[in-house]
Amino acid sequence: MRHNGNIVLIGMPGSGKSTLGKRLAKRRGLNFLDTDKLIEADQNLPIQAIVNLRGVRYLRQVEERVLLALDCTRTVIATGGSAVYSKSAMRHLGNGGVRVYLRINLPTLLRRVSNVHNRGLAKLPQHPMARLYCERLPLYETVADITVDNNWPLTGVRVDQCHRIIDDYLSTYTAG
Repeated sequence: MRHNGNIVLIGMPGSGKSTLGKRLAKRRGLNFLDTDKLIEADQNLPIQAIVNLRGVRYLRQVEERVLLALDCTRTVIATGGSAVYSKSAMRHLGNGGVRVYLRINLPTLLRRVSNVHNRGLAKLPQHPMARLYCERLPLYETVADITVDNNWPLTGVRVDQCHRIIDDYLSTYTAG
């Protein structure tokens, strides 16, 4: 399979998909796309309002539809944390693209998403972060082509490290 230049970032909220993604896109000379922003534009509502008004199942249906409609190349794509629930979307995004799991540990997650009200995060009272973390962890690990630990503050060194890991993967991907 031929690589289309896309780098698909997956991981929990607060794992750095948008923050690292923007810097990685700039470093690699690629476009950047935040799928949460596409969902919000599609629905004309913030993510949390979609959940509040229509529910999580509806949000996931919209998310899957938006992800399956993506047709881009040479783009760093920051997915929403729940994108991994859609096998078809993950398969679609992985067709020719590389899926990078930005792994963070639970204490880092809890620290980074402590201000959940200002993040546009779809928080659910019956799904505390620790439970979601345990539920999603094996899904991210199964889907990922590459895993990058991202527990530390974002620096230029971290962006360069991620850039090198992706290059190493792509050199074996295109050679095989």
